[in-house]
Amino acid sequence: MTAPDGRIVSTGLAAEHAAALISGLESEIAKVIVGQHTLIRRLLTGLFAAIPFATARSETRAGCGHILLEGVPGVAKTLTATTLAHAISARFQRIQLTPDLLPADILGTRIYDAKSATFRIEQGPIFTNILLADEINRATPKTQSALLEAMQERQVTLADTTFRLDDPFWVLATQNPVEQEGVYALPEAQLDRFSMMLRVDYPSAAEEVAMLHARMTEQHIEPQLSPSDVTRLRAFVRDAVYVDDKIMEYIVRLGRATRAPGEVGRGDLRELLMLGMSPRSYQHVLALARVTAFLHGRTYVLPEDIKEIYCDASRHRVARTVRAQAENVDADHILHELLAAVPIP
Repeated sequence: MTAPDGRIVSTGLAAEHAAALISGLESEIAKVIVGQHTLIRRLLTGLFAAIPFATARSETRAGCGHILLEGVPGVAKTLTATTLAHAISARFQRIQLTPDLLPADILGTRIYDAKSATFRIEQGPIFTNILLADEINRATPKTQSALLEAMQERQVTLADTTFRLDDPFWVLATQNPVEQEGVYALPEAQLDRFSMMLRVDYPSAAEEVAMLHARMTEQHIEPQLSPSDVTRLRAFVRDAVYVDDKIMEYIVRLGRATRAPGEVGRGDLRELLMLGMSPRSYQHVLALARVTAFLHGRTYVLPEDIKEIYCDASRHRVARTVRAQAENVDADHILHELLAAVPIP
């Protein structure tokens, strides 16, 4: 296949084969998850996005894009995560976060062995491929912060020992938007580590009827990929999909518009935005756009790919002012206004 600049990025057979593997994975998940097509597509986008990060040893690597799922109970958030984990033969751990949960319950701890008179490390559930942090906003800030190092650097430090997490390591977190009591707001530092925040809505009436029919028959999920296949496909998409410099400039303009709306002629939005997107978020948008383009059958990114995932990648990274909250102005509304104001390359 040839990019718009004439560069050969991959063979057609390799690209077609990679696309077929991802399509097969999507179809297998859809056997269990009726409806929620956008949710499945976005989860696969995060799974195959090559998000760059640096470790304490100055190693530059890439990992999956962590995802925060927000939706009322019963819309298949947890089922989708477990189904996807089975479809890629990945090790899966689920943590039910509660106010009394401690960081050691997630990371692990040192245990004294009386026989050998030494301490040994007991690893926690975070040592897995896919970690589902259910109702993450029910945990205290101290427990939430235990996930920061693992999500950013893909490693865990226990006592004086640092353990490197397996690749892929992917965090899926859920939160209930209607809960008001007994919840703690996620700090900006943690929100910024999620590549996307997906709002999971109710399915349509036809999909709910189809869901009832589907539950009458058992659906068996056949593994489509292995964890090593996921890392290979992730690297392939990163290297095969071409991104023009004008697309990168477009990403930066969109990000800077959330910090200085006046630069794009929307100074009125300044009173609604307290915090804009960070430079780190540009890397996430770029990686997500590459996968979005590939899922659309292209090996080059268009502005439409940026616009498709922009709100999902940005709504949790912008903080609204008190005025915006009082006037009930949603973050998505502000982002759509900025998308319309920033010129398309």
